[in-house]
Amino acid sequence: MSIKSKSASLSKPAYDQGKTVARQIFHDVIAAIDLRHAMFAKLQHEDEGLVAGDARLPLRRPPRVVAFGKAAGRMAALLNEILGHQAGGGIVVAPSVPTGTLKNFRYFVGGHPYPNAASLAGAQAALELVSQLGSDDLVIFLVSGGGSALFEKPLDPEVSLDDLSEFNRVLVTGELPIEQINVLRKHISAVKGGRLAQAAYPARQLTIFVSDVPDDLPSMVASGPTMPDDSTLEECYRLVSEHDLVSRFPGAIRRQFEERSLEETPKAGDPCFENSQYLCLLSNQEAVDAAKEAAERQGFICAIDPNEWDADYQNVADRNLLSLDELAAEHPGQPVALIVGGEVTCPVTGSGMGGRNQAYVLYAAQKIAHQNRVVLSAGTDGRDGNSPSSGAVADGQTVARASALGLDPARFLAESDSYYFFRTLGDTLDTGFTDNNVRDIRLWLDFGFQ
Repeated sequence: MSIKSKSASLSKPAYDQGKTVARQIFHDVIAAIDLRHAMFAKLQHEDEGLVAGDARLPLRRPPRVVAFGKAAGRMAALLNEILGHQAGGGIVVAPSVPTGTLKNFRYFVGGHPYPNAASLAGAQAALELVSQLGSDDLVIFLVSGGGSALFEKPLDPEVSLDDLSEFNRVLVTGELPIEQINVLRKHISAVKGGRLAQAAYPARQLTIFVSDVPDDLPSMVASGPTMPDDSTLEECYRLVSEHDLVSRFPGAIRRQFEERSLEETPKAGDPCFENSQYLCLLSNQEAVDAAKEAAERQGFICAIDPNEWDADYQNVADRNLLSLDELAAEHPGQPVALIVGGEVTCPVTGSGMGGRNQAYVLYAAQKIAHQNRVVLSAGTDGRDGNSPSSGAVADGQTVARASALGLDPARFLAESDSYYFFRTLGDTLDTGFTDNNVRDIRLWLDFGFQ
């Protein structure tokens, strides 16, 4: 197993408190990936310039700001604070309007997981703003997860909002991992796949982003509006063919794929990126590292499994369980913890409420029945699928407790109704929106001989 573990030196955690311990580890993760700390650590306003990581950008005039994604409101407020409240105004497209709005900023409440009218209006406002900028201007893009739905404008004017919503519904309820979904989104959009940067050229551009995609695919965050696009039209057409998607798309979008009339996105080397710089604030790696540290504080011998886990949730759970077995065998009788990041895929097969994290835990709960083990999976954004929870936690008694209440795990999985299963048991994770998103965290805890 290609994972590294570290021996714990604290007293052994107790299995009868296992779910509470797992919850505490997750809450410690949320605290560790605080946006304010990250932004103030990596951004400084000095000598009439902005230092962003290794980049230094002179501020000849107040910069304009375009923020979109689940963390957009908070990122815009923090940036304005760092700039000494001297931002030159801008656009914020987020799931909600913050309690304190900024002067000269326009706010749009976009839709998620499907675009709404404000998603389109916000994208149009951003395009109009950046297209007026010149080479002496600086525009700062604040990008975070969820931006693919919250911030959108179709490239083809014949594509309606209903078309966009149905297109996104087909994609997010299927089996494609997020990076492949975003390949398709990019190629029908007027703002994704580098096209927002294209509109902002020749202005100087700084993109500050919170990554909710695999760490080696930064241009997939919010479908990469300001970054060169590594994907291609041929990849786009191949994906829809392999997964038989075209017939499921709404007419105006289906026609573009059938006629192969989509336009290619700008690539690396395009002049529109020559004045662009990028800074990653947070990613899933920070969350995984924080989970490992928190588990070790709880007394576990802890390991991170760094493999790619953007795959079917049942397959991932089975493989994670094998890794946990191996880790436990290496430390017989000792409490061990396996930490896993990424985002599993979970096709929607019913009309219930829940998401990939709760489905993962529900499936896993059946695998650890009657064992001294705990499993947790949750989204760092505070929302899992169409439910109000971020995820769920289960232990070796979960299935027995459910059976006593007449709850059949298999039926709830088939109906995509994992939220109501765990809500009935009191085992959902309810953090509320976190104003952040660095993908999901999964914990597997084995309490050894207890």
